[in-house]
Amino acid sequence: MTFRELHHGDRPLILPNAWDVPSALAFLDAGFPAIGTTSFGVAAGLGRPDGERATARAGLALARALARLPCPVSVDIEDGYADDPGQVAAYAAELVSAGVAGVNIEDSGTEGLVAPAAHAAKVAAIKRRCPGLFVNARVDTYWLGEDATVGATLDRAAAYVAAGADGIFVPGAAEPSVIAALAEGIPVPLNVLAVPGLSAGETARLGVRRVSTGSLPYRAALDAAVGAATAVRDGRAVPAATPYADAQARLVRYAARGGDAAG
Repeated sequence: MTFRELHHGDRPLILPNAWDVPSALAFLDAGFPAIGTTSFGVAAGLGRPDGERATARAGLALARALARLPCPVSVDIEDGYADDPGQVAAYAAELVSAGVAGVNIEDSGTEGLVAPAAHAAKVAAIKRRCPGLFVNARVDTYWLGEDATVGATLDRAAAYVAAGADGIFVPGAAEPSVIAALAEGIPVPLNVLAVPGLSAGETARLGVRRVSTGSLPYRAALDAAVGAATAVRDGRAVPAATPYADAQARLVRYAARGGDAAG
C-alpha cells in the first residue's frame, strides 16, 4: 500500500517515529508498514532542544538513509526550518528527491503559535512544488495550550486543508470527546499522538486515521538504557535485549544492499 492508502485502512496507521537507522530497522523488523521520524530524537542526538530549527541538515541526512528502506517514510520537519514558504518548499523538494513519502510540519515556533495564514502559505508552497508528497499539517493548539478549543483547532485545520494539506495532526488532544469532534469536523485523515488508555480500535471508533508515537520510543529507550546500566552497577538481573548478533545482522544487510533492509 502507498503511504496515502495506509491512512484509509481498516484500522488507524500506527506510525513509529525513529531517530536513527537502527531504530528504524528495529521498527521495520517489528512489522510496521511505514516509519516516521521524530525531530525531538534527532535534535537530542545533536545535543540541541527540539523546535529550534537545528535539525534541518541532520533530518535530511536521516531521511536519505531511511528513504532506502522498503517502506514509506515520513519526516518531521518542525516548522519547515524557515519563515519563507519558498524556502520551506525547497527543503521539501530535497526530501522528495531522496524518496520521502510524507512530511509533518507544525504551526508553531519558539514564540508559540503562528498565524494560520502563515502556516497555510507554507503548506500551499509545498503542495505546489511537491504535489505527490503527503503533507501532514500539525495544529499545536492543544500541544501548547494556546487556543485549545475544538473551534479554534478546526478553524486552523480548515485553513490548512484549503491550502492542500493531506492530513491534520493534533498532538495533545487526548479527551475522547475532543478527538471525536475533531475527526468529525476535519475532512482529511486525523492524526493524534498515542493516548494512554486508548487502544487503536478505540481511536478508530473516534474517527482517527493515524496514531503517531512521537518521541515516546526515544524517551523510553533512554530509560531502558539507564535501567540496563544501573542493573549492572547494582547487581540486579539485566533486562532482555536484542542479541548483538541480530542487531549487527540488520546493519550488515542494510549496508550490503545499499540500505535495503528487506529480508
